[in-house]
Amino acid sequence: MGRRILSVLVENQAGVLSRVAGLFSRRGFNIDSLAVGITEVPNVSRMTIVVDGDEYVVEQVSKQLNKLIDVIKVKQLEVNESLIRELVLVKVNATPETRSEIIQIVDIFRGNIVDVSKNELTIELTGDEDKINAFEEMIKNFGIKEMVRTGTIAIERGNRVVKTSNFEEE
Repeated sequence: MGRRILSVLVENQAGVLSRVAGLFSRRGFNIDSLAVGITEVPNVSRMTIVVDGDEYVVEQVSKQLNKLIDVIKVKQLEVNESLIRELVLVKVNATPETRSEIIQIVDIFRGNIVDVSKNELTIELTGDEDKINAFEEMIKNFGIKEMVRTGTIAIERGNRVVKTSNFEEE
């Protein structure tokens, strides 16, 4: 068992997300993370799906996904050959006494303060799951008022490209 990342190119039309999620649900596969966005080709979206399972589970899921009419291409990404990121936005309590300490922590994690109010700071941070978790651990004692994470997005390193214009790998 282990964390597996699938990059799925789909036609950008209504109902695709529902069909993909339904496929996982019907087969009893849990989705740990799901992020969807358009690609450089406006009528093609990329779904980054994180599942926890062995190679057999991922192979079965990939085969089932390939059977869906709106799916263009399914590829399992290798963790050591991919750039993997999440984005988190966090509202944290910030008093005059704690504000400078919070700012130092944000700087250490290379985050950005994107909103300031009298009693709170809103922080934006990108990184891998471990970095986001470590940041959350460091600031939770200040009082997290609200937090939202994107889930995993990933792309292969270097010249490994899944071309969306002709749907072939280079």
